Amino acid sequence: MINCDLPTEARNPRTYDVDTLPTLEVLRLINDEDATVARAVAAVLPQIAQVVDLAVDSLRGGGRVHYFGAGTSGRLAVLDAAELPPTFGLEGCVVAHHAGGPSALSRAVEGVEDSTELGARDAADVHRGDVAIGIAASGRTPYVVGALRTAARAGAHTALMSCNPRAKFGAEVDVHIGLATGPEVISGSTRMKAGTATKLVLNSFSTTLMIRLGRTYSNLMVSVDALNAKLRTRLVRILIEATGLDARTCEAALAEAGGDTRVALVSLLGGVPAAEAAATLRAAHGGVRDALRRLNGTAERAEGA
Repeated sequence: MINCDLPTEARNPRTYDVDTLPTLEVLRLINDEDATVARAVAAVLPQIAQVVDLAVDSLRGGGRVHYFGAGTSGRLAVLDAAELPPTFGLEGCVVAHHAGGPSALSRAVEGVEDSTELGARDAADVHRGDVAIGIAASGRTPYVVGALRTAARAGAHTALMSCNPRAKFGAEVDVHIGLATGPEVISGSTRMKAGTATKLVLNSFSTTLMIRLGRTYSNLMVSVDALNAKLRTRLVRILIEATGLDARTCEAALAEAGGDTRVALVSLLGGVPAAEAAATLRAAHGGVRDALRRLNGTAERAEGA
């Protein structure tokens, strides 16, 4: 029987004999449980979409997105935030706060997740218009609760990501992403299904956020700068894919753009010099498609003049 108050701590009736099975059967059992995670994520896509839209408005208005978590949840949040700058070229806009700080990333630090005061202290950097997302498998981790309550008092939008759909604290936030992952293969080991669900939601949230902010063009990464020879080669390949032009033309455009792929892309597709492409991108808040629409509108007005 699943404990509805804390589902991730309940015993899983499908894995009672897990310690008696051959190696391959243990792996199959784990895999069968893992296969249920994607369905749990699918059930909360509307809530994830709500948080994405809040975050888009926040970042466009000069705000930031803050993650708060402890243990596995915090580590996954740190990983997600750390991967956004090299993938999408956006620095300092998505910030992860992990209970206990950097030293708690590689080892458990006693007591930090149980401190609402520590959560409140870490949330002191949250401001009106920001979005604060707490990640807690149980839905009641004191560090996360303290952080989100402080963020709400500051005027930020708040969201809770948990694997406890009936978590009481979910009623206090603007959006509760309550994942019904159920009991773990090993009771209470939330690095398993709960951790997998958290990683999927974070991937979906942050990637969709970057897409909505125009940090991609089609399904191509165009917000990466050419910082070394390997990246330059990859970015030329992306420009070829996006424009259908030859490598020499794309290399020249990338050089003229100072290694900025989006500037090169707008320059090539819009038929304008790099300086004009860069200015149009700034006006479009960095979105390639919006910049191209602005250029097309300018061209149409010029033709009608």
